[in-house]
Amino acid sequence: MVPNRSDRETMTEQILCVMLAYGEGRELEPLTRRRPKAAVPFGGNYRVIDFPLSNCLRSGIRRILVLTQYRSHSLHKHLRDGWSIFNPELDEFVTAVPPQGHNGGHGYRGGADALHQTIDLIERNSDREVLVLSGAQIYRMDYAAMAAFHREQGAEVTLACIRCREDEQLPPVPGVEMDAGGRIRSLTPPGEGDRWRFMEIALFERDLLVEALRRDAADPGSGHDLSGDLIPALVREHRVMGYEFGAASGRVTPDRYWQKLCSLDDYYRSNMDLLRTDSPLEMYQPDWPIRSYRSQTPPARTVPGHSSNEGLFVNSMVAGGTVIAGGGVNHSILFPNVFVDDGGIVEDAILFPGVRVGEGARLHHCIVEEDVVIPAGEQIGVDPERDRERFLVTEGGVVVVTADSFGGEE
Repeated sequence: MVPNRSDRETMTEQILCVMLAYGEGRELEPLTRRRPKAAVPFGGNYRVIDFPLSNCLRSGIRRILVLTQYRSHSLHKHLRDGWSIFNPELDEFVTAVPPQGHNGGHGYRGGADALHQTIDLIERNSDREVLVLSGAQIYRMDYAAMAAFHREQGAEVTLACIRCREDEQLPPVPGVEMDAGGRIRSLTPPGEGDRWRFMEIALFERDLLVEALRRDAADPGSGHDLSGDLIPALVREHRVMGYEFGAASGRVTPDRYWQKLCSLDDYYRSNMDLLRTDSPLEMYQPDWPIRSYRSQTPPARTVPGHSSNEGLFVNSMVAGGTVIAGGGVNHSILFPNVFVDDGGIVEDAILFPGVRVGEGARLHHCIVEEDVVIPAGEQIGVDPERDRERFLVTEGGVVVVTADSFGGEE
């Protein structure tokens, strides 16, 4: 049964969300040199963490702990500026939680360890269930529908699972083996098993989770990993069910899009997916918008350059404060306050906030970091051999331009 709107608050009012957002995100370097993976800009207006946070907001979940660690200032600032929307007098909150100094005072050493370090916060809340999420994935999901499934099935743990099509590359997450009734029998290492995959979204009965965390913390042979240690132990002894992502979508339209961002090419491709005519990620559902911090910027505009060239953009996302002054932008994503000078050409590119493209410069198939100034006449993404001498170029041929590329400080 999919909960209707009147059931929603009842369905989620006893759920505490713990969001894991402490990872370094080395697979997205250099974009993560100054920020954690969850805080990487995405889609012209957002940060990656805005997607699971928006899912919580739209699903009626109002108590969220965000576990942070690596270079966390950027993420903390974003949570303060964009997500200080809940009322603590109604027991609502989004709270950043750095390592709490348990277990010898070290930082978070895996998902189970991170949860164990916040065990007092989990116990302090009277919530019946705990929803554990990654803060670094792109997808839309109604967690109220998952909670309804969890309770109907009498589950002690429910894992959100996605079935990959035969033509899809398997993501590097654990596989899931389920019986005909949907009960999970085992988790398999990434790349093994059938095409069911664990999305790193799990709903636990709170008391069971607390008990399992204490047992895992006391086990000297455990790696204290969520999907590698804690959940497999629960699968062996308890009723763990698999919830099919997209099967009962609830209020959110069932676009069935989920991206883990395991590489710079994944990041680039998932941004470009937003520009497809048949975009696989629905961003324009009126009652399921993605929330984020919006800076106070004037509207984006195009103006003629000094050579009287008209500024224009085609099939692109252009955020506020951006000015295209006689340049041309095609199939690209421009974050706030970008400036494209006369004759500048931007194609198949992602430009972070504050980028300035000099007169007559050409950018193709690239990602440009925040506040980078592209010199006049510069050519990037045109000559692969020259690009590799100066920039990081991904396996997929995406050129990544950072602040130190032209002598600035990273």
